[in-house]
Amino acid sequence: MAFQRRRYNYYNRLRRLLPLICAVSGALLILFALLSILSPPPDDSDRRISKQIHYGANDEKKNIPVVFTVPRGGGKLDRDIWRSWNAEFFHGCCNASTKFPNAKAITRNDRYLAIATSGGLNQQRTGIVDAVVAARILNATLVIPKLDQKSYWKDASDFSHIFDVDWFMSFLSKDVKIIEKLPQKGGQTWSPRRMRVPRKCNEKCYINRVLPVLQKRHAVELNRFDYRLSNKLRDDLQKLRCRVNYHALKFTDPILEMGNELVRRMRKKSKHFIALHLRFEPDMLAFSGCYYGGGEKEKKELGTIRRRWKTLHVNNPEKQRRQGRCPLTPEEVGLMLRALGYGSDVHIYVASGEVYGGEKSLAPLKALFPHFYSKDTIATKMELKAFSSYSSRMAALDFLVCDESDVFVTNNNGNMARILAGRRRYFGHKPTIRPNAKKLYKLFMSKENTTWEEFASRVRTFQRGFMGEPKEVRAGRGEFHENPAACICEDTDAKAKAGKMDSRKLGKKNKKDDEQNEDEDAESSETDYEEDQTDLQDRGLYNGTRLDYDDALSVSEEPELEEMLSD
Repeated sequence: MAFQRRRYNYYNRLRRLLPLICAVSGALLILFALLSILSPPPDDSDRRISKQIHYGANDEKKNIPVVFTVPRGGGKLDRDIWRSWNAEFFHGCCNASTKFPNAKAITRNDRYLAIATSGGLNQQRTGIVDAVVAARILNATLVIPKLDQKSYWKDASDFSHIFDVDWFMSFLSKDVKIIEKLPQKGGQTWSPRRMRVPRKCNEKCYINRVLPVLQKRHAVELNRFDYRLSNKLRDDLQKLRCRVNYHALKFTDPILEMGNELVRRMRKKSKHFIALHLRFEPDMLAFSGCYYGGGEKEKKELGTIRRRWKTLHVNNPEKQRRQGRCPLTPEEVGLMLRALGYGSDVHIYVASGEVYGGEKSLAPLKALFPHFYSKDTIATKMELKAFSSYSSRMAALDFLVCDESDVFVTNNNGNMARILAGRRRYFGHKPTIRPNAKKLYKLFMSKENTTWEEFASRVRTFQRGFMGEPKEVRAGRGEFHENPAACICEDTDAKAKAGKMDSRKLGKKNKKDDEQNEDEDAESSETDYEEDQTDLQDRGLYNGTRLDYDDALSVSEEPELEEMLSD
């Protein structure tokens, strides 16, 4: 009887609590419903990043159950990430030998050579450098080169707007006689014979093709003059190339002053900084024929741009990336740099036009490197006003900052990348990082299935031979503007005094390293201008993309073909 009373009291109390429990449960359900309605659902890319990559994760959070965790710091490495190994043993050397006659002794008074360059600033720079050497081969007087004002870049600047003419003429006075314009003949300006020479035309080629015309007509203008001189010349002519490129070609004072001010402002922010030539513009990606997984939207957008070039046909864009013929995405560039030891405190100057995908594409890179700058963010519109309407002058500002940076990173082996790589080798082998895109692509595609430590180790392995260090590329290999081996001397005495130093620090390589470097050289030759782009252009190919045109095609017929991937 007592048991029944206790059970009755228990059920009675439970019956009184039941409304309260229902009220609380209902309130919680309403709260969860409101939260689900008010919170925007994450898109696919947000879900992907949150599940696979955590940028700037702290070391103490390694137990977070994610597949791929990127640390904030660059880690402890066995090298100085701001300088090249062995750089102290090498220096630029391009003085003329005693066997190289003075220009006055060899120049013929009835021979005048004029050239018309093509492309953007750096492509035109290669033409100017090679034009001086061509004039020397022909014992001719060189007329100040004409800059291309009609092709893709449509910049109305002439030589004197970009380069210091007086310095150019005076510095080279012992090598080549240079005048500002053709002299008059019979009261009228001399009319030159216009012609073209094939790519990689060597000394014998100029003597056989151009000299007979020059002797007959006395004035010749070589059109579309870019990469029209062989990479393999005798040393005295190669050294002349270097005197032009690294000493005679000096930007005008306004460009130098603004460029140096940009460098000063970057130095004020940090002792060291990286300059990145990103090359991820819509036109660049469209022309290259690459695909980055953006679905139908990306294919439609880039396809629309690609139709500008009637002769451009693209096959298998996925294969382009697998073969390492596409720029890395901003995210991939950032991951590569972190793996190479550059932490989130590193300051980055980005030389780039409009980035495909805008801020969404840049967000992962900025998450990895929040100290992110460009000339537009460290200079005012008023300061850039004198330059902003001229693509070549704006490119010159980026050139100066990239040249002065502690580390230069190129995301495409175009003209600016090659010119700067050679220049940085000549002036002390400052680190120049070129992604080994073919091997890195496979690694990026499988990063979700590996740890950060393994990923970083493999990146460092793949990048050996792509860091701009001395003797990284064998002498005579590749495009001369990128690898001016004839103009770089080794200080054997200093090296001998340091004989007790570690063999790796001295640059000695074991057999395994030699075999690996040979493999890297073989891969890098795919992007060497001599063995890839120049040959492929002449055969109707460009950077792995089919182009139905031959070497006789003029700039006016298809003005944008060469410029898009080059500067």
